[in-house]
Amino acid sequence: MIAALVIIAVITLATAAVALALRNLIHSVLLLVASWFGIAAFYLWAGAEFVAFAQVLVYVGAVSMVVLFAVLLTRRSRVETVVSPDSLSRAVSAVITGVAVFGVLATAIFGTRLTPSTAAAPTVTVRDIGTQLMGTHAAALLIIGLLLTVALLGAVVLAAQDPDETNKDAS
Repeated sequence: MIAALVIIAVITLATAAVALALRNLIHSVLLLVASWFGIAAFYLWAGAEFVAFAQVLVYVGAVSMVVLFAVLLTRRSRVETVVSPDSLSRAVSAVITGVAVFGVLATAIFGTRLTPSTAAAPTVTVRDIGTQLMGTHAAALLIIGLLLTVALLGAVVLAAQDPDETNKDAS
């Protein structure tokens, strides 16, 4: 059981790290999607099927599509960057920070004692969660969905405008 957790963690962290290191935004977004799948796999491993489903639905489905649209619709010049001493020092700082964070997390994880809990876990079904979300919080979910749709459409409109058109409107 622990071996499965280690495999999920390694794949999730590896895809996230490679996504951060790549210069190609499309490849980074696709690796980020793989990392989000790894998080969903962790939720499945932990026995939280509803949260895993929500992870796939929200992050892998919706957020990754928004990120892909944003990357594809933005027009940036493709200037090749040359490795400078400043970028090298930033990379070294990033590696040192990553090792420090890993050390703190490893110490916290391995420093805890795994003792079986004597208290009974609460029994909450997916039906209870769905009733709660679609009952008392239905209006909030609809408003958030509407806001995200308007924001995405606004981003598409702004990204689709030519820079020449915006300069003509200003003068």
